[in-house]
Amino acid sequence: MNPVLFEIKDHIGRITLNRPEKYNAFNRETALGVQTHLDACKSAEVRCVLITGAGKAFCSGQDLDEVVNPQGLDVPSILKEHYNPIVRQIRRLEKPVVAAVNGVAAGAGANIAFCCDIVIAAKSASFIQAFSKIGLIPDTGGTYFLPRLVGWQKATALMMLGEKITSEEAERIGMVYKVFEDASFADEALKMAMTLAQLPTKGLAFTKQALNNSLINNYEDQLHDEELLQERAGRTADYNEGVRAFLEKRKPEFKGE
Repeated sequence: MNPVLFEIKDHIGRITLNRPEKYNAFNRETALGVQTHLDACKSAEVRCVLITGAGKAFCSGQDLDEVVNPQGLDVPSILKEHYNPIVRQIRRLEKPVVAAVNGVAAGAGANIAFCCDIVIAAKSASFIQAFSKIGLIPDTGGTYFLPRLVGWQKATALMMLGEKITSEEAERIGMVYKVFEDASFADEALKMAMTLAQLPTKGLAFTKQALNNSLINNYEDQLHDEELLQERAGRTADYNEGVRAFLEKRKPEFKGE
């Protein structure tokens, strides 16, 4: 069975972790498959990326059977070759990436979701920083993104105590954007992806770049970057279409150009 499913439809690149019997835990084949499909999403045909899981889980993190395999990679190599490239690809991809967390998101699985642009969750989903339970530190960008989502104190407690939190609590503290009922979750996730895929793709890419820059810039540098990116946005075909549509009192038809 293919551990990662992928299709491009309606300008959406859909990546589905597909090891339901393992709660979509990552092994090398899964990680490299995700990297390949994220690379394919650079295509102009794709205007939004949707990442989710098959079955009852989003992703339970690393498959520990692979870690204890004497023929396998050690933990630092797994980070360098599996997870860190995925985080970099998601943040550098010039289009929105939505994590649709349909079930448990643990360890690296949770942190992959948190590095995406928008995180939504099914009501039955849950999140846990499971690393402290086995003597490791949060990785896959967790120590970078989680404090920026929920604050230093909350992130520290979640990482050190390894407490599981519900999707509703995750929404309350700003860990996820929105929670939907299980029965409608897949439809709502697709609806959101389709909305994003119909918006000005380059404008969204510039917004993403500005947010990335804000994580390292000072105040003056950020104002400067906004000037440069706004200038670039103002030269796009979608900007011209948006202005014309507003003046003509009609719905714009953006092409992602």
